[in-house]
Amino acid sequence: MASVIRCLRGFATLAGLVALVVYTWGLLHLAGSVLEAEDGGANSAPLPPCRGNEQVVHVIDYSVSWLPLSFDCEMTGGGSYPAEVIPGYVNPVAVGSALAAVGCAVASAYVAELRLRAGARKGEAA
Repeated sequence: MASVIRCLRGFATLAGLVALVVYTWGLLHLAGSVLEAEDGGANSAPLPPCRGNEQVVHVIDYSVSWLPLSFDCEMTGGGSYPAEVIPGYVNPVAVGSALAAVGCAVASAYVAELRLRAGARKGEAA
C-alpha cells in the first residue's frame, strides 16, 4: 500500500512539473509577443503579432489573458480575434496536467487515509 501512495505522489509531482513547464513555455511566447507589440518604431503598425489575418487593418490595440493564455487583437467597432502566438497545445496540456496532478494528490491522500483506518481497525481488534 505504501508503494501505491509513493507512486501516486510521484505521478502528482511529475504532472505538476509538466503543467508548470508548459505554462511557463506559453508565458515566454506571450511575453515575446507583448514585447514585440510594444516595440514601436519602424514596422510597428499594424501590430506584428496580429499580422497574418485579413482583419489586421482594423486592429487598434491588443489584450492579454493569463488564464487561459491568449493574445487577442482588438479591432475598431469592439470585436477581437486571437493572434496565433501561443502554441495550440499549451493551454490544454497545462490544464490537463494540473488536473492530473490534483487528482493524483487527492487519490494519494485517500489511499493514505484508507491505510490509516485499516491500521486502526487492526489495532482495535487486538
